Amino acid sequence: MNRKPWIRYYDTHVPPSLNYPQISIVDLLNNSTQKFPDNTCLIYEDFEFSYSEVGYLSDCLASGLIHLGVKPGVRVGIVLPNIPQFIIAYFGILKAGAIVVAINPQYRPREIVEMVYSSQVEILFCLSEKFHEIIDVKEKSCLKKIIKCQMEDLTWLKDSQLLQKKIGKTGNQDQFDFSDLFLVEVEKDKFPSVLPEHPAVFQFTGGTTGTPKAAIGLHRNLVANTRQFISWCDLKAGKETVLAVIPLYHVYGMVLALCLGIALGAKIILISNPKEIEKILRSIEKYLVSFFPGVPSLYYAINQNPEVQKRKYGLDSIKACISGSAPLHPEIKTTFELLTGGKLMEGYGLSEAPTATHCNPLYGENRTGSIGLPLPDVDCQIVDIEDNKKPVRIGEIGELTVKGPQVMKGYHQDPLETAQTLQNGWLHTGDIVRMDEDGYFYVVDRKKSLIKVSGFQVWPNEIEQILGSHPAIKEAGVGGVPDREQGEKVIAWVVMKPGENVNEKAIKEWCRINLAAYKIPSEIFFVEEIPKTSVGKILRRELIRQYLKNQK
Repeated sequence: MNRKPWIRYYDTHVPPSLNYPQISIVDLLNNSTQKFPDNTCLIYEDFEFSYSEVGYLSDCLASGLIHLGVKPGVRVGIVLPNIPQFIIAYFGILKAGAIVVAINPQYRPREIVEMVYSSQVEILFCLSEKFHEIIDVKEKSCLKKIIKCQMEDLTWLKDSQLLQKKIGKTGNQDQFDFSDLFLVEVEKDKFPSVLPEHPAVFQFTGGTTGTPKAAIGLHRNLVANTRQFISWCDLKAGKETVLAVIPLYHVYGMVLALCLGIALGAKIILISNPKEIEKILRSIEKYLVSFFPGVPSLYYAINQNPEVQKRKYGLDSIKACISGSAPLHPEIKTTFELLTGGKLMEGYGLSEAPTATHCNPLYGENRTGSIGLPLPDVDCQIVDIEDNKKPVRIGEIGELTVKGPQVMKGYHQDPLETAQTLQNGWLHTGDIVRMDEDGYFYVVDRKKSLIKVSGFQVWPNEIEQILGSHPAIKEAGVGGVPDREQGEKVIAWVVMKPGENVNEKAIKEWCRINLAAYKIPSEIFFVEEIPKTSVGKILRRELIRQYLKNQK
């Protein structure tokens, strides 16, 4: 207790340690399908799917993938928004013993190629309208087959007559429609054993260096974090409704919306566009949403909605909301809780511990600016920034290191980075924090230069490379600065080549061709030089300091 002062501040319903079932993510769905076969599992637009339907459809898809030659350990990519096909594909892939590589559907072909190539994805699910872009990815990577999904074409999934079709002979065929993967007979006897120790997902992250790499999340890692949050948020099996508006392709949504919802036998309301605030509000009111994980910019948008401010929507069904991926402004929390009656708790996590390690209590004290307390069975040490074997005293700042059942196995094909990040069982997060005497943690700064825009990860190195590839730009520096609405925004500083003259609009268009929209710099400054260290590394903090100084 003395070494873990946070335990005494746990809510009374939260034990300091939990029992973790030795099961896989597949078992989460199978168990809920047995317990709640007729309960609604997914709601998307006007379509509803029961647990028995989702179980059956994912069995069908698993058989289809095995028929296509998918073996255990094969990587299968999902480049889809929050639609039923994502969930069916997700569980179908895992039932086939394969590994899910979920990729942001906003990514441009260059970005997708990088992830497909580095994680060795062989099969990829994408929207039909993205197919022409994915073909380009296939030609530049190890991708073998592409499966196209019609975003709104769900009728056939609800019609048993339309499911009576055999998959065609594969031959040299490398392009399929989603419906082509459904067999008349589900061959469950051919399903491989899926164990807790098997890899479940590759989640791309900046690690501690800012270079994208795939964190290997085992089935037991995701199951453990799911179990921790079910306990932490006092959620009840068969009685909850989860709003899945945060992207499922990111491990945050994957664990706290999808896996948690499935484990509980909850209704999961799918929202494919998080900017559709009116639809989100109508869904909360209509389906009596009780659990709503999100990001600060989303809660801010709800607070700013005029109809919400006039109390035109019934939002009092909300019980608990987790805010992650960016710092939560105290005013956003206070206003949201006042307007809804629900609890909004700031938490902390990273892809290497899919998905969270800390959270403020549901019923107990939430401290302003704090990421909260370590979850059950999570141990923490704060170590000296220069000497990571030396713990610091309470109240002093240092790098956060954690141990827990959710910590990843390592990085895919990157033993050096794995050895640097995982040392003697401790995950070195790269985040600079302090802990008060009661065990509440506070993020002070990031050792790494990752920028978080509305919860999305943005790596400065990547944007600097794209800017530097412009024929008129000599060099560039990129940093993130605080933004009330988005958490952070991207700022770029560029040095032009002698004699070149290109305006901000043209440079942003160059970025638009090569980067997802949220990575495009909000502001671009033309400077004569970029400040650097003696060994030539860009001093991003100096750029940001000067920017903030000029804003005052």
